[in-house]
Amino acid sequence: MSFSFDTKNELCRLPVQRLCCARAEAYGILLYCHTFSASEVRMITENVNFAARLPKLFQRAFDVRFDREPEESASGKLVFQITEREKLDHIINLLGYEPRQNLALHINFAMVEEECCRASFLRGCFFAGGSLTDPSKRYHLELTTSHLQAGRELGVLLRESGYPPKNITRNSSFVTYFKQSDQIEDFLTMIGAPVAAMKLMSTKLEKDLRNDVNRRLNCDSANLDKAVEAAQAQTEAIRKLQASGRLMLLPDKLQQTAALRLEFPELALAELAEEFDPPVTKSCLNHRLRKLMELAKDPEKIK
Repeated sequence: MSFSFDTKNELCRLPVQRLCCARAEAYGILLYCHTFSASEVRMITENVNFAARLPKLFQRAFDVRFDREPEESASGKLVFQITEREKLDHIINLLGYEPRQNLALHINFAMVEEECCRASFLRGCFFAGGSLTDPSKRYHLELTTSHLQAGRELGVLLRESGYPPKNITRNSSFVTYFKQSDQIEDFLTMIGAPVAAMKLMSTKLEKDLRNDVNRRLNCDSANLDKAVEAAQAQTEAIRKLQASGRLMLLPDKLQQTAALRLEFPELALAELAEEFDPPVTKSCLNHRLRKLMELAKDPEKIK
């Protein structure tokens, strides 16, 4: 099952209770379903849990039954339909539209004034027109409707609720979407899917932790490569001084440093500094090694 499918199943477990919220949820479904017009309501879903919720929801919200429902054992694309004019007029009237006029769908903001109703309305929009990408791949939630004005007004509603979305038009449909994980988490929590929100949050934390570990490993690897290259350069410089017989002309501290570097070519500076008796500081050792490399490049400085 997809993450989007699991999220809708979680939402389907919410009870259908208050009339105002049931009507708001059904309203969101109607604006984002396959067809909502003065002559027909048609909803198509493959989610059996959502299919089980729809008749109860519409009975509670509008006191109507669907003219066409799938059989209980049906699977695949499940179709719900209302074509009876009296039922359609009743629904349209309850939503604040004029049944006998040309139905230009927009959001009736009076239906979503209360916070609970607003959350229910957005849940309905997600049920019918929403999709959610697996957060292990990327962060993306979108709501798609064929009613352009309603889609634009949904963006206004979301911004007023503190969730500023982005919008695009795709194949004559209006798409409202989020790409920020924290916005998606908040949206899912608001509409009643805290488990999905927590899963998204934990997935993001895992990805961030994994990326941080990889960055640290890459950084450590790069630092190790630099340390190995530096040790090789130091060893070559010391051998050059040794081959020319000039190493023996250097002060005892530099000769001791050269001997220890040749003995422990694999040690980092901090570890090599501990091999001295008494130990020297990393800064002191770095200064001595730099001096040895400088003298190897310019033997004339050796007196």
